[in-house]
Amino acid sequence: MVPLSHCLILSATMFSIGVLGVLIRRNAIVVFMSIEIMLNAVNISLIAFDRYMNQHDGQIFSFMVIAVAAAEVSVGLAIVIAVFRNKPTVNLDEFNLMKW
Repeated sequence: MVPLSHCLILSATMFSIGVLGVLIRRNAIVVFMSIEIMLNAVNISLIAFDRYMNQHDGQIFSFMVIAVAAAEVSVGLAIVIAVFRNKPTVNLDEFNLMKW
């Protein structure tokens, strides 16, 4: 059995990598992937605490996070594709189409 501390270290490392990806990168697809990494890090910590406490609430919340992540990806990629049709770039610095 894997100790709780190892799971939390993995989760914190993955979350930190995701935050750095969101803050540093400017490509919209990479930013979405970084957000997915952060959500997966939360899932790891939920499941780790679930096993540590011998309950099943963490798995239920993990499924909810997966559902929200799937919805976020579908809506986010639809927006990126719609903007890409008008302006052929996925660089977030150049997404000023929604300004008046």
